[in-house]
Parts: sequence; structure tokens; C-alpha cells
Amino acid sequence: MRRRMDQCEADQDHGGAAQRTPRAGAAGAGVELSIVVPAYNEARRLPGSLAAALAYLAVQPYAWELIVADDGSEDATPEIAAAAAASDSRVRHLRLPHRGKAAAVHAGVSAARGDIVIFTDADLSTPIEYVEDVRRLIRSGWDVVIGTREGKGARRIGEPAYRHVMGRLYNYAVQLLVVPGITDTQCGFKGFSMAAAREIFGSAWLYRDGARPVRGPLVTGFDVELLFLARKRGYRVAELPVTWRHVDGSKVRPGIDSLLMLRDVVRVRWNDLRGRYGP
Repeated sequence: MRRRMDQCEADQDHGGAAQRTPRAGAAGAGVELSIVVPAYNEARRLPGSLAAALAYLAVQPYAWELIVADDGSEDATPEIAAAAAASDSRVRHLRLPHRGKAAAVHAGVSAARGDIVIFTDADLSTPIEYVEDVRRLIRSGWDVVIGTREGKGARRIGEPAYRHVMGRLYNYAVQLLVVPGITDTQCGFKGFSMAAAREIFGSAWLYRDGARPVRGPLVTGFDVELLFLARKRGYRVAELPVTWRHVDGSKVRPGIDSLLMLRDVVRVRWNDLRGRYGP
């Protein structure tokens, strides 16, 4: 029987998770945590986010790295990321062609060397301090930890009404077709054990190669595929209630992005029916 457990409460005993072996060389010697920050034209928000993240990480008792996955930015984002990398060897700047957020996340996770990898939005709309909760849950046996803005203990601050309605309608479709029971697949704060990350991202079909160039921001439903694969592969998924703050400068386009995300949900279901994800 496939082993899986989803849980919204973070304080239960999570022992007994199966262990997966990462690919040889997947984790860097001594690096416990990798944080991937996908960034596209984030010159206005990135300096403050990097300062906050580095101030938090600098006082942690474990080895870490922060990877800015620069999605072909056309503003000063590359210079900002390169300067941060030059000033701290634990910061890495990946200069990528513009292929969209999903491709940037894939590239960042592929380059990560830590035992745990987290990706988070460049605006830090989910505060960096939630990293500690992710570490604790994964160390206690969970394979995947996703931030959720729904349910007990979660808060949304300053979210425009149209975005909330759009998100709830989208989630109904997601639960109906792909991952029932997960009430927020799109929060941009997700953590994985490296073993789980290698298998899940390695099994993904949507945007994994970023083969086609794109124009402008590309917000998609790639998160849904990751969670679908996590369940299909039998990984343990914990939902972590977070306080999420809307930050001006969002890349989400209500019309076209909603259609793209719905298309991706259908593509995940179709890929599964065709056997692309295995048995």
C-alpha cells in the first residue's frame, strides 16, 4: 500500500517516515539548507529581501546557501544578485535565460547542495523565519512541507479581494482534478528533503526544461504537479499554516495567468492518464 500522510498540525509525532537515498553528489559537504529564490525583474524588492534573509541566516547554527535563480531579468536584478554573491560565498547567483518562474525554480533546486531545499518568493511574502518550522518538520520525518494560507493559524494580510477569489476558484479545480484535500497549492513557500526534491523534480514534465523563451512574467501551476507527484510517490506532505503578506509588485496577471494555471491542472491529469508519471 502506498504510504502517504498529509497534516495541517505541526506539533504531532511524525516518526517512521521512509528514507530515500539522494543521487550521489546531490548534497554538498556540510550544507544543511539551500534556499532558492526565483527572481525576474526584482530590482526594487530584492535588496530588502536579501538583507532580511541573510540577517536571519547569518545567526543560524548550521551551514546554508542562498541561491538567486535569476530568470533572465532585464533590470538591475543580476547586478544586485552578483554583488550579494561577491560579498558572501554562501550566496550563489544563477544567471538563467528567461523561461519563467517554474524553470527558474527547477534550475535552482537542481543546483542546490543542501540536505533540505526550500524555494520562496523574492518578495518574502512568507517571512523567512518559517524556515525553522520547515527544518523541524523535515528533520522529524516529513518529506515535503508546504506553506498554506488557509486553515487554523494561517493569515492573509493585505490581499486584494480579486486575488483571493481567483485563488479560491482555482483551488476548487485543483482539488477536484489533482490533489484533493490540499487547500492551498500556490503559496510560494515550499520545502523538501533533498531526496524527495530530486525524485519529484526529476519526475516533473511541466516547464522542467524551460525549452521555450517567454515574454514578461510567467506564473504557472507547476506547484500542482510537484504536489501531485509527491503524493503519487508516497512522500509525506505537511501543510504549515503561515502568515502571508501581499507585497506590491506582484507578477500575477489575473486573466492570462488564471487560464495558464487551469491549463496546467488539466495537463497534470492528462499526463497521469497517459502514464507519464509512472504507475
